Amino acid sequence: MEPIAFSFDQPLFVVGTQPVTAGWLVTAAALLVALLSAIFARRAASRRAVEHDERMSALIVAQTEMQGRVAAMAEVFGTRQAELNQSLSQRIDGMTHRIGASINEQTKATHENLRRLQERLAVIDNAQNNIQLLAKDMAGLQSILANKQTRGAFGQSRMEAIVADGLPMGAFAFQPTLSNGARPDCTIRMPKDQPLLVIDAKFPLEAWNSMRDAESAEQRQQAAQAFRRDMEVHIRDIASKYLLAGETQDTAFLFVPSESIFAEIHEHFEAIVQKAHRQRIIIVSPSLLLLSIQVIQAILKDARMREQAHLIQSEVVRLMEDLSRLDERVRKLQGHFAMTQKDVDEILISSDKLTRRGAKIEALELQAEADPGAKTGEAGGRSMDGRMGQLKLRVVDED
Repeated sequence: MEPIAFSFDQPLFVVGTQPVTAGWLVTAAALLVALLSAIFARRAASRRAVEHDERMSALIVAQTEMQGRVAAMAEVFGTRQAELNQSLSQRIDGMTHRIGASINEQTKATHENLRRLQERLAVIDNAQNNIQLLAKDMAGLQSILANKQTRGAFGQSRMEAIVADGLPMGAFAFQPTLSNGARPDCTIRMPKDQPLLVIDAKFPLEAWNSMRDAESAEQRQQAAQAFRRDMEVHIRDIASKYLLAGETQDTAFLFVPSESIFAEIHEHFEAIVQKAHRQRIIIVSPSLLLLSIQVIQAILKDARMREQAHLIQSEVVRLMEDLSRLDERVRKLQGHFAMTQKDVDEILISSDKLTRRGAKIEALELQAEADPGAKTGEAGGRSMDGRMGQLKLRVVDED
């Protein structure tokens, strides 16, 4: 079979007078397709434009709403920010005020603490100065106690101060001379011409200081033996020199110028204390010496009171005589007062009677004025006479 030859210029059919070829149909179909494509494309573009417009309108509406919301939120945020700023300002102002007040209080407290600290520092400075002066005095005291003569002068001066402060002048004597030529540190005059009381203020401190400064137990023991020996010798010297029959008391005082030494002697050297008691020597500290002086002062005062007892008795007798005369005169004055009171009572009785009579007369006159029969003649006169008679009888009865 032979192939059919095809040509676009070959007429296929005739429309009216116009032949229609294949090329024309193809061209028309292409144009139609293109037109339809254009129409569809335009419609799609229109739809897309409409959709775009709708979307743009919706977007504009949404944007408008968003702007409104943003404006509202901005307004709300502005209001809230203003309130927050105001609140923060108030809080900051309050906190600033509180911080300022707290800082002022802290400043005042700091100034007060600094002032107190300065006062305490001043006190500490004074105390330090006193400690330095005391250290100098202690150094001087050590130098005094290191020398036997100055040590004796130190104990003597302290004992003299205690005795002079506690007893009147004439009741004591310092460094007197006894009948045997001995010179005790102090003697105290006892009442009723009794023998003198002797006080010795020489205390051996060399061995004591050596015992305190000992570095080993052996040195301390040797110093303790030396101190015990010196104390025994000193006690025997006091007993042999100052205990004189008929001139001094049978007991003497050994003055120790330190309370601590006195306590350690009684604690660690009991044998020395017992031996001193057997020798009738009493070891006394400053406080015990002061107490003894006060007791002696009371005894002297009691003796002076007893010496002046007869004068007191005579004055009491005179006082009782004056009191008797005063009692007698007071009783006489009481009698005069009693008589005067009796006269006053009688005068008051008479005055009361006169007052009652005047009141009755006044009442009678008022009755006479109120009685209508007083204006009717004789009957009224007789009635008045009768009442006057009754009034006279009553007055006579009351008198």
